[in-house]
Amino acid sequence: MAMQYFTTIIQRDGDWYVALCPELDIASQGKTVEEARRNLVEAIELFFEVASPEEIKNRLQPEVFVTQVGVVVA
Repeated sequence: MAMQYFTTIIQRDGDWYVALCPELDIASQGKTVEEARRNLVEAIELFFEVASPEEIKNRLQPEVFVTQVGVVVA
Protein backbone atom coordinates (compact mmCIF):
# COMPACT_ATOMS: atom_id res chain seq x y z
CA MET A 1 0.00 0.00 0.00
CA ALA A 2 1.22 3.46 -0.88
CA MET A 3 0.97 6.37 1.54
CA GLN A 4 -1.44 9.05 0.33
CA TYR A 5 -1.48 12.56 1.73
CA PHE A 6 -4.57 14.72 2.11
CA THR A 7 -5.10 18.36 3.00
CA THR A 8 -6.11 18.89 6.62
CA ILE A 9 -7.68 22.05 8.01
CA ILE A 10 -7.99 22.27 11.77
CA GLN A 11 -9.77 25.06 13.57
CA ARG A 12 -10.97 25.68 17.08
CA ASP A 13 -14.70 25.48 17.79
CA GLY A 14 -15.34 26.35 21.42
CA ASP A 15 -13.59 23.76 23.57
CA TRP A 16 -12.97 21.44 20.61
CA TYR A 17 -10.79 21.36 17.51
CA VAL A 18 -12.48 20.36 14.27
CA ALA A 19 -10.37 18.71 11.56
CA LEU A 20 -11.54 18.65 7.94
CA CYS A 21 -10.23 16.83 4.89
CA PRO A 22 -11.66 18.83 1.97
CA GLU A 23 -10.61 16.29 -0.69
CA LEU A 24 -13.01 13.73 0.80
CA ASP A 25 -15.38 15.99 2.76
CA ILE A 26 -14.62 14.07 5.94
CA ALA A 27 -14.41 15.74 9.35
CA SER A 28 -13.60 14.76 12.91
CA GLN A 29 -12.86 16.50 16.18
CA GLY A 30 -10.79 16.29 19.34
CA LYS A 31 -9.97 18.13 22.54
CA THR A 32 -6.50 19.02 21.18
CA VAL A 33 -5.12 19.73 17.72
CA GLU A 34 -3.24 16.42 17.76
CA GLU A 35 -6.30 14.46 18.90
CA ALA A 36 -8.41 16.04 16.14
CA ARG A 37 -5.69 15.16 13.61
CA ARG A 38 -5.46 11.54 14.82
CA ASN A 39 -9.25 11.19 14.79
CA LEU A 40 -9.36 12.53 11.22
CA VAL A 41 -6.72 10.01 10.12
CA GLU A 42 -8.83 7.24 11.65
CA ALA A 43 -11.99 8.53 9.93
CA ILE A 44 -10.22 8.65 6.55
CA GLU A 45 -8.82 5.14 7.02
CA LEU A 46 -12.28 3.82 7.92
CA PHE A 47 -13.77 5.55 4.88
CA PHE A 48 -11.32 3.77 2.57
CA GLU A 49 -12.01 0.44 4.31
CA VAL A 50 -15.79 0.56 3.78
CA ALA A 51 -16.44 2.83 0.78
CA SER A 52 -17.03 1.33 -2.63
CA PRO A 53 -14.69 2.35 -5.46
CA GLU A 54 -17.57 4.35 -6.96
CA GLU A 55 -18.14 6.29 -3.73
CA ILE A 56 -14.43 7.04 -3.44
CA LYS A 57 -14.38 8.27 -7.04
CA ASN A 58 -17.46 10.45 -6.49
CA ARG A 59 -16.18 12.03 -3.27
CA LEU A 60 -12.51 12.48 -4.08
CA GLN A 61 -11.70 16.01 -5.16
CA PRO A 62 -8.29 15.80 -6.86
CA GLU A 63 -7.61 19.54 -6.74
CA VAL A 64 -7.92 21.50 -3.51
CA PHE A 65 -6.33 24.91 -3.19
CA VAL A 66 -5.62 26.50 0.18
CA THR A 67 -4.85 30.19 -0.02
CA GLN A 68 -5.65 33.53 1.59
CA VAL A 69 -7.58 36.49 0.28
CA GLY A 70 -7.48 40.07 1.49
CA VAL A 71 -10.63 42.10 2.07
CA VAL A 72 -11.27 45.52 3.53
CA VAL A 73 -13.27 45.25 6.73
CA ALA A 74 -15.03 48.41 7.85
